[in-house]
Amino acid sequence: MRIDLNSDLGEGFGPWTMGDDGQILSIVTSANVACGGHAGDPDTMFRTLTLARENGVTVGAHLGYADPLGFGRRVIPMSPDEIARMCVAQIGALQGVAALAGVSVSYVKPHGALANLAAKDRAVADAIVTAVHKLDPELAVLAISGTEVEKSARAANAPVFSEIFADRGNLSSGQLVPRDQTGAMIHDPHMATTRLLTFLETGLMPVVDGDPIKLAAHSICVHGDSPDAVAMAGEIRDHLTAEGVQIASFLKA
Repeated sequence: MRIDLNSDLGEGFGPWTMGDDGQILSIVTSANVACGGHAGDPDTMFRTLTLARENGVTVGAHLGYADPLGFGRRVIPMSPDEIARMCVAQIGALQGVAALAGVSVSYVKPHGALANLAAKDRAVADAIVTAVHKLDPELAVLAISGTEVEKSARAANAPVFSEIFADRGNLSSGQLVPRDQTGAMIHDPHMATTRLLTFLETGLMPVVDGDPIKLAAHSICVHGDSPDAVAMAGEIRDHLTAEGVQIASFLKA
């Protein structure tokens, strides 16, 4: 069995930093790099992309509402067309800085409130998938398993890969538990690892509002902005490897 580990990185801004990107990039195999919407600026992007290249980590664009004060976790009223234009502008920004850093942007993953809205709103999901496909048909979409983004990408015959979360709870809809609700976050690395191993064995994900649901997964996300992110990612990688799971990017053969 093979699985990717991804993390949301480059989420600082100017002199302000979030998380330990250097340590995380020595553990994960894919990096979702903020590209100036919810976080990130040219210098932060360049540093993160350079570290990713040095660690042999695959790079994706992490798209979010242009709301750094809210860290992209607030829905900003926008039409699907406006969301599409925002997304391609952010991808283009990261692609430009990536060229300077000597890496390629290989996939796209929505962030925060934008990801949660797209997970349940097909029009928003279609806007993101269509925009990405028009910009570059080779760009893959990393979608929360069981959500509208995943379905939209499959319907469009766009390259799509499914992710689950190590440190987030799920609803029976497949969506993530909102952060202000009980069961949203999983902080204990051992609990997270046990849950993931059970999922990989059964294909069933525990949910907070019903019986476990069947999900697919090519990648596991460990959030880089949580205080225990490095410990969480390290323990997950060590335990999965010990169980014979190969840790490798979902985009590499």
